[in-house]
Amino acid sequence: MLLLHNVCWRVQTTPSELQRELPAPQDPTKNTIGLSAAKLTSRARRAFASSQDGWRRLTAGMEIDDLWSQFKSEAAASSRPYKQDVDWSQVNSQKSWKQPFKIARAVIWSILRKLSPPRRIFLLLTVVLASLSLIGFEFLIFTREVELLLAFVGLLMLLVMVLGDHISMKRDIEIAREIQRWLVPRVPPQIAGIDIAFATRPAKTVAGDYYDAFLRAGDSGPLLIAVADVAGKSVPAAMLMATFQASLRALAGSRNSLSELVAGLNRQACSNNLNGRRFTTAFISELDPATGGLTYLCAGHNPPILKHKDGTIERLKSEAIPLGIELNQNYELGQTILGSQDVLIIFTDGVTEARNENGQEFGDARLLTMIECPLEERAALILSGVMRNLDDFVGSASQHDDITCLVVRRT
Repeated sequence: MLLLHNVCWRVQTTPSELQRELPAPQDPTKNTIGLSAAKLTSRARRAFASSQDGWRRLTAGMEIDDLWSQFKSEAAASSRPYKQDVDWSQVNSQKSWKQPFKIARAVIWSILRKLSPPRRIFLLLTVVLASLSLIGFEFLIFTREVELLLAFVGLLMLLVMVLGDHISMKRDIEIAREIQRWLVPRVPPQIAGIDIAFATRPAKTVAGDYYDAFLRAGDSGPLLIAVADVAGKSVPAAMLMATFQASLRALAGSRNSLSELVAGLNRQACSNNLNGRRFTTAFISELDPATGGLTYLCAGHNPPILKHKDGTIERLKSEAIPLGIELNQNYELGQTILGSQDVLIIFTDGVTEARNENGQEFGDARLLTMIECPLEERAALILSGVMRNLDDFVGSASQHDDITCLVVRRT
């Protein structure tokens, strides 16, 4: 009966009432447009995220201002080798309308001299083709567009060749940097009663600064502390630094005195000074861990700062000239006491001569001001404070010299 009642009710229902009860038909065109819009939105989001990721990888996460500052710094550093080859005294001798052309010619010739003869010819040909296309001169069967295309391809090929040389040279320098890292200690020696920390930052990939701290004649000998700075930067200075390290280690292995060790280092430096063009400033000392007795030589080096527990400051100065200048130079040693809680700070001129964006030097005065407060913490904390203050002072200015600092604290 219930089924019959439902059938009768459906028969009596009007078409309009039946239409209201049925679900409304969907437009297939609207569904297609909605799906297409959703797909396009999803693709756009993925493309935007991919572009952001690609930009971060391309810029290494640097901001636009940082990128521009680094580009200007690198451009200035890259143009320096070409400017050094220009005789500016001759170029600026006559002030006339020809002076800009003289400067351009001198710089262009300096660039060409850096290239091999085949690459010089190749570069000149591409420049000639580009010039012909710009003035609208068609050479033989080459149209203006073909000349411009050939010039572009030629310059691109030359750029790829130069980049290949750069990558190969950079790989070799990275190997030299790894070798140089092996020549200096990575962790300070563990000596009872002595706390040591050190840090170094090369201005280039490799540096001419050297530091070392080790016990002579095994565990029973005095602690030898050395910080040296070879004149110059980059690869030439790094090679002489390696020679200095080998000589120091070899001489320290014998039982000669510190005076004899310094004399041997000076002879070795004189034999590799390139006719007086290369010398080495150094601070070399022997410390008795038990008594705190310190025998030292400061050969043309920045006088280290010794702060005593009572707050007094002593500069370990010496009238000695750098190593590698005079073969028969007689080096006189100094002596002092490193008492309990005393701190010795040894550094290269890259610390005090670091410049900020305004060209101001960090200077000895700022370094002395930093250590006026009590230095009761560990050597590593004292060192990190020096480097942090140096970074705050320099800011975004480029580093012009190798920076090395070594802190010794007697506990």
